[in-house]
Amino acid sequence: MRRTLAGFATGLSVVAAEVEGRVVGMPANSLVSVSLDPPLVSLSFAHTSTTWPVLRRAQRWGISVLGEGNEQVLHDLRRPTAERFDGVEMDLSGQAAFMPGALATIEVAPHTAVEAGDHTLMLLEVLALDLDGTQAPLVFFGSQVRTLAGRVAAFGASEVKMGDGQPSRPLGH
Repeated sequence: MRRTLAGFATGLSVVAAEVEGRVVGMPANSLVSVSLDPPLVSLSFAHTSTTWPVLRRAQRWGISVLGEGNEQVLHDLRRPTAERFDGVEMDLSGQAAFMPGALATIEVAPHTAVEAGDHTLMLLEVLALDLDGTQAPLVFFGSQVRTLAGRVAAFGASEVKMGDGQPSRPLGH
């Protein structure tokens, strides 16, 4: 299963919050848009994670979507949970912690936890969003961090149809 699903490219993000005066969090490639009304995204956390029990205590989380140029961040965040953010610059907004220079930032609040096999799937209420449209994303494909080699022709939002046949539209419209 792992090998086959490695053939599905995903974006890379960092989810983080300040808990008891210390930034805790982890890299994640499970970020998924769930709903526009209400605005929800999801992340999944392994039951074996030592970070997840601490992170879940925060009432607000920051999700930083990583772009080209953020490769070093992923290397830095491979450290053990207690040392993971030592020397890593973070911007705080209340409890939510963000990577400076991220491609996008999403401030969220935990909404619903769903037990899903060996993971907990968290539905998260989106509170605020920001996008740096000048960056290209980092992606995880074939069990490796990669950049996009090229871009496909751009389509206007009114031209793109989602699985339900409805045109996509920005959050809040």
